[in-house]
Amino acid sequence: MISLIMWPDFSSPEVWLSLLTLTFLEIVLGIDNIIFISIASNKLKEEEQPKARNIGLILAMAFRILLLFGLSLLVSLQDPFYHIEGDFFSGHFTGQSVILVIGGLFLLYKATSEIHHKLEGEDEHTKGSGVKKTLTNVIIQIALINIVFSFDSILTAIGLTDNFVIMITAVVVSVLIMMLFAGPVGNFVNRHPSIQMLGLSFLILIGFMLIAEGAHLSHIKVAGTSIGAIPKGYLYFAIAFSLLVEFLNMRLRKKSKPVQLHGIQEEAVAEGLIERTTSN
Repeated sequence: MISLIMWPDFSSPEVWLSLLTLTFLEIVLGIDNIIFISIASNKLKEEEQPKARNIGLILAMAFRILLLFGLSLLVSLQDPFYHIEGDFFSGHFTGQSVILVIGGLFLLYKATSEIHHKLEGEDEHTKGSGVKKTLTNVIIQIALINIVFSFDSILTAIGLTDNFVIMITAVVVSVLIMMLFAGPVGNFVNRHPSIQMLGLSFLILIGFMLIAEGAHLSHIKVAGTSIGAIPKGYLYFAIAFSLLVEFLNMRLRKKSKPVQLHGIQEEAVAEGLIERTTSN
């Protein structure tokens, strides 16, 4: 059971080791959150992007703390509420698994639509409507996906320690560290289209992992075969390896002209950085 009252003995090396380990894991688990926040806030005006990133991370911290206070609710979401028994398909669905699957589907949709926009450009209907992403719309998207990402974060915290104060401290410190680096990371992603594509690809991987994890928690069986969970270590290794390869490529092509995605020239014209050219 979680100890809500006991204050940890900060003179103990075990307490500091637990706090540092949990803080590090919270930062690692928050990388996918930073990627999503950076890509979502990229739709805003440049002066609004830092505000969206900070609000998004503050919401992430708030959701995690609320889940810690509502541990009974978190536990109840792990209890099955709907059962399907069949020869071909069976499963025992929980609130947590449904949230993970919905979050995974949302990430797949968001990443795929963003890749289409970056490579193919906007369709005629979208261009004519003049729809512009607002700060409120972006924050709503960030808040929704924060709910999904918060589950992994809190379940990891509960698995590492039973002290409420340590968990709260680790969550707050990790979010403050992410707020410190979210700006440089977001600006770096926005300046390099290839990194944007990698980030969107990572979101597709994370979305698929969330769907698989939700199916695993529901004990879904298809044709008698259970759906297993995807170890997160494999996913993070793939992300780290892809980034390493891309950084090496960036160093090799430093002197060449970078690839430009659809919308880059239009954004530069709108911001007054370049003049619009007309063809004869």
